[in-house]
Amino acid sequence: MKNKLPVLRSLAVLFVLVAATVRPFQAQPAPQRIEIVAKRFSFAPGEITLKKGVPVVLALTSADVAHGLKFKELNVVVNVKKGQTNEVKFTPDKTGTFVGQCSVFCGSGHGSMRLTLHVTE
Repeated sequence: MKNKLPVLRSLAVLFVLVAATVRPFQAQPAPQRIEIVAKRFSFAPGEITLKKGVPVVLALTSADVAHGLKFKELNVVVNVKKGQTNEVKFTPDKTGTFVGQCSVFCGSGHGSMRLTLHVTE
């Protein structure tokens, strides 16, 4: 029994050290989901506010022809075919106001098709 005591003490110390460093599992909250409808020549909603560091899913639906949405500064791009929905998941990593544009040519008003994204602290 005397030979087992140092081993048991070592195991107890090891257990305490591991227990002190292991964090309990915490489920991540589901990402915020934002539905966006694209149609010639606008996005609805036309303005969105997000929190920095909070995951989000942008669900882009086309009401008429193929469209896209690109936020160059945030490295976010999503394209969608006529009558379909496509999603992109991302986590904003900087604050500011970002202007997204339609990234698929959709007609004469394509150049004015924009969505404003505000990312706050």
